[in-house]
Amino acid sequence: MGTSDRVLRYLGSTRNIVGSVLALLGLAAHFLGLAGAFWPVVVAASYGVGALLAPPDRVRLTISHAEVETAGLRADLDALLRRIDRRFPGDVHTAVDALAEVIRGVLGRAEQLASSPDQLHVVSQTIRSYLPASLEAYANLPRGYALTRRADRERSAHEELLAQLALLDAQLRKVADALHRGDEQALRDQGRFLRDRFGGSDLDLD
Repeated sequence: MGTSDRVLRYLGSTRNIVGSVLALLGLAAHFLGLAGAFWPVVVAASYGVGALLAPPDRVRLTISHAEVETAGLRADLDALLRRIDRRFPGDVHTAVDALAEVIRGVLGRAEQLASSPDQLHVVSQTIRSYLPASLEAYANLPRGYALTRRADRERSAHEELLAQLALLDAQLRKVADALHRGDEQALRDQGRFLRDRFGGSDLDLD
């Protein structure tokens, strides 16, 4: 495990969270005039006490159903990207890469995604049906034909593909926003718990 991974894991650990909460309480004591001139020591000591007394994070060796499902979707996405490598114009690859980045971010939230069947269905169908179907239909057209706008159509096949990719991108961003709103609500719920447990806080999100 690299240094950056260890740092990120510690930042999300129970020890860091508890230590940070107690450090914030020490900082609040300073603003209330209770910590005196040695408030930096109080804040640092509060963090240290919290980090030392906090229970260690539980070790998880089992793989959840959500992780299995998203791992399969991630593998299918990577396989699709390998198959289309250098087969399309640059602007199509740019749009597909941007969409893939959004999808990877969503797949990184396995548990949250699996808890919402509708959102999981959208992601799954995008990877395994919608995106491949759009790209395949375009790839089967002669390049010159795809780039030429027909007299009876408002846009060329190339423009149609880009429009479809934009629609998929917009939909997946809605899924990502929904997951973020869920995390924000969890943060608010945690804030209410801490305020009930320890009193008021300058970090009130309401």
